[in-house]
Amino acid sequence: MSTENLPQSPEQQPRKPRVAVVFGGRSSEHGISMVTAGAVLRAIDRTKYDVLPIGITREGRWVLTADDPDRMAIAERRTPEVEELAESGEGGVVLPVDPASREVVYSEPGSVPKALGEVDVVFPVLHGPYGEDGTLQGLLELSGVPYVGSGVLASAVGQDKEYMKRVFTSFGLKVGPYLVIRPREWEREESAARKRIVDFAGEHGWPLFVKPARAGSSIGITKVDELSGLDEAIEEARAHDPKILVEAALRGREIECGVLEFEDGPRASVPAEIPPPDAHAYYDFEAKYIDSTPGIVPAPLTAEETAEVQRLAVAAFEAASCEGLVRADFFVTEDGEFVINEINTMPGFTPISMYPQMWQASGVSYPELVELLVQAALRRSTGLR
Repeated sequence: MSTENLPQSPEQQPRKPRVAVVFGGRSSEHGISMVTAGAVLRAIDRTKYDVLPIGITREGRWVLTADDPDRMAIAERRTPEVEELAESGEGGVVLPVDPASREVVYSEPGSVPKALGEVDVVFPVLHGPYGEDGTLQGLLELSGVPYVGSGVLASAVGQDKEYMKRVFTSFGLKVGPYLVIRPREWEREESAARKRIVDFAGEHGWPLFVKPARAGSSIGITKVDELSGLDEAIEEARAHDPKILVEAALRGREIECGVLEFEDGPRASVPAEIPPPDAHAYYDFEAKYIDSTPGIVPAPLTAEETAEVQRLAVAAFEAASCEGLVRADFFVTEDGEFVINEINTMPGFTPISMYPQMWQASGVSYPELVELLVQAALRRSTGLR
């Protein structure tokens, strides 16, 4: 029987991949995550992707938010809040826990849960604990949902500055002198822990930098010029993390370099230099995000120095088993030695952040950067790899 004259059903159009941009979170970097999300939402190609903005409040509630990048910006020296964009004061978003289904569900008290459709990839632009540290990545691995950026181990290593330095040292990368005070050590014998810091200062000299071991965006960091300022600095760091890191000051230039995963592997951007900010003791939170202290892109380095910092940035990426993206931060000492300070597995990604600026100078625009990261995530499977 011929089928030529039978009515033909219209071809079903393939749906666009859906990207869930997840932002906010419970860490002290909540507001900066919001600013990053606004930039990503503005840049992502809506002709290629459906986008689902999901915010996490400071209390940890997952909410649907307005898709309104203009409201995710620093205004009057104040960062935004997820609660200000939440579509409901009580509703919540639930990710799938069954790897066979990627369907996201929205529910409100007293209402039937509503299916929001499947998510193909998550773009987690959370900074700090409870998001950048492997916790969210573990949830996504259990859910079987691909995501932008590093996996559980690399994210955890990249968040914990102690173990980051231990990994780098084991791979032959040079790190500066540091000391770790763990929570139990401080709680059991505070005076002995303080003496360790004082002895460290006696060996390496003042100033010291006292910082939370597992935080970013320069939050909770204090430059301590003398003994009288030590207790206040410890208290400030412990307000963000019970585990603290003490670092000796390195005299030299601050150099940053971006690493991005392409189909043929990771590549390094041109490096940038962070000059000492005029109105700040060092490159702190306000210098970065409020006063927008400009970096120098590309950094005024020789061709040999540029090649070396790029090599070291990729080596750090590989040492920590990173994926997607990393910003590697270095000091170039007065004798020309490169010392790695830290990596960020989800670096500042606002329009004024150094990571996008370095790639812009390397020929990759902000929208292209977002596209490359989403595509890299879609190429990878979850699970062991």
